[in-house]
Amino acid sequence: MFDSANLDHRVDKETYAREEHKLREALLNAQYDLKENGGFPVVILLAGVEGAGKGETVNLLNEWMDPRHIHTHAFADLNDEERARPLMWRYWRALPPKGSIGIFFGAWHSVPLVLRV
Repeated sequence: MFDSANLDHRVDKETYAREEHKLREALLNAQYDLKENGGFPVVILLAGVEGAGKGETVNLLNEWMDPRHIHTHAFADLNDEERARPLMWRYWRALPPKGSIGIFFGAWHSVPLVLRV
């Protein structure tokens, strides 16, 4: 599967500079449309190896969108309260309300995989 994937997705600086403003405006408009009309929450999962740019991506999203309507959560080691509950409880309670966006550093799908291996 990965052999056939096209991993050479690049945008030159001139194209990026020309398109960035339109993309930022469209993203912000989508966020406000979600806030006004969205009957559902949105969750953005950021997972990957350390140093892959997850933090920079969150900073950029908070810069491009209205951070008042973004709920960001980082999931490190379980604390005592989380250890006393089902494994997925901490993700469930961090879900954003309808019309808002949640950004999760780390994701629920990776924990069972790591525990299994």
